[in-house]
Amino acid sequence: MKKISKILVANRGEIALRVMRSAKEMGIKTVAIYSEADRLALHIRYADEAVCVGGPKSADSYLNINKILEVCKQLNVDAIHPGYGFLSENANFAQAAAAANIIFIGPEPASIRLMGSKLAAKAAVANYNIPMVPGTDTAITNIDEAKKIAAQVGFPILIKASAGGGGKGMRIVSEAASFEEQMQLAVSEAISAFGDGAVFIEKYIGSPRHIEIQVLGDTHGNIVHLFERECSIQRRHQKVIEEAPSSVLTPALRAQMGQCAVDVARACNYVGAGTVEFLLDENLNFYFLEMNTRLQVEHPVTEQITGLDLVKEQIKIAQGEPLAFGQEDVKISGHALELRVYAEDPLNNFLPDIGRLTTYKRPQGLGVRVDDGFEEGMEVPIYYDPMIAKLITYGHNRQEAIDRMIRAIDEYQITGVQTTLAFGKFVMEHEAFRSGNFDTKFIQNYFGPESLAPAINTDEEQLAAVLAAFFYEQNKPQAAGTASENNYNTGSNWKKNRLF
Repeated sequence: MKKISKILVANRGEIALRVMRSAKEMGIKTVAIYSEADRLALHIRYADEAVCVGGPKSADSYLNINKILEVCKQLNVDAIHPGYGFLSENANFAQAAAAANIIFIGPEPASIRLMGSKLAAKAAVANYNIPMVPGTDTAITNIDEAKKIAAQVGFPILIKASAGGGGKGMRIVSEAASFEEQMQLAVSEAISAFGDGAVFIEKYIGSPRHIEIQVLGDTHGNIVHLFERECSIQRRHQKVIEEAPSSVLTPALRAQMGQCAVDVARACNYVGAGTVEFLLDENLNFYFLEMNTRLQVEHPVTEQITGLDLVKEQIKIAQGEPLAFGQEDVKISGHALELRVYAEDPLNNFLPDIGRLTTYKRPQGLGVRVDDGFEEGMEVPIYYDPMIAKLITYGHNRQEAIDRMIRAIDEYQITGVQTTLAFGKFVMEHEAFRSGNFDTKFIQNYFGPESLAPAINTDEEQLAAVLAAFFYEQNKPQAAGTASENNYNTGSNWKKNRLF
């Protein structure tokens, strides 16, 4: 068992700060890396040491394996935490770290490779009787053969890239006539995004819920699950709102899915924190989707309902410590929600926005947590993911967590860029979400630019009324008394922050 004394966090922003805070509580020194675009970033100031590793582009900095390992050697770093994104699921990076005698706080390279291929993952878990979406078990390259298989599976079908995720290399095909064109597009996009054109076919489940299970595995063969997260509120196949636990899982279904997640982890000898993702159809049938071999963006909601610090658990596992608890020791307490606060415009198809955070004031109070990497006056750079923060609320039950999220959104003041705050409030107040009767098509079914129009109009009307009152007071004849008594108080109650 090797005690870790210094961790390099191979990431940026809120996740870098998140890891460093847990490391500090454990008495472990931290090293930050940063690009030239992140010279003023908060994680640099927080770390014990910081090194610039290259230019603004990710390929020149946060993806520069050789430079990162060189920094580790120079500063006597004994462990690397990859966070999420960037190199977190790069088996070559994990292997290079091991070859340099540096602990990689994550799974073994073989596990990353195995689960990084959706087809290989399917093959690995085949012996565990885990439900799978009907489709192919191998890559399809022959168009004629693919057409036959698609007909057998039955339209609509889904063509998916074996490597990668995030909706890239994915095509929904509703009829045989468009199959060939859509398959060629999927292969082309997969090659462009992942350098791997392998695709496979699955039955398309039209209105599923996206349920994922958090797992932890140690080097002593112990694997537990930490229950589920509901991640069905998505745009462009990427999550915006998550919660734990799900509002639809029964205790029996939760136990069944949890056991399947543990079996998936066991199938690849998994060590560390990972997430097993499932689709859940309208009849509560679930199907294995994939495994993410890293810490998830939405891990805070699991921490809130279990009381566990997942980063600390990762570090303890990397040091060779056995899990200090078994499955029967982990309980669900309360309910947690997370809103990803993106610099995006919900009124313009959630397109990214960049600029300076002219106003940036975080919400506070009981049950409110903000994981971020920004402060007022900072720029949201164009080079990276546009997420500004993760707003997390906790309540004794789901309704309290929702009410607290609405309050926190109202308190969160951001101007200078468009954000997803108003969208988050729209979701929290929508009957489909409040009732729990929703799926991955929530945005498609319920949200459009007009959905936020009442909020916009209310704010504009309020502003117009205040301005009218101001100009009236400025121009009316002076009555008896001093000017200061009669001038309009410009420290008024009208909102100083935009809604988005």
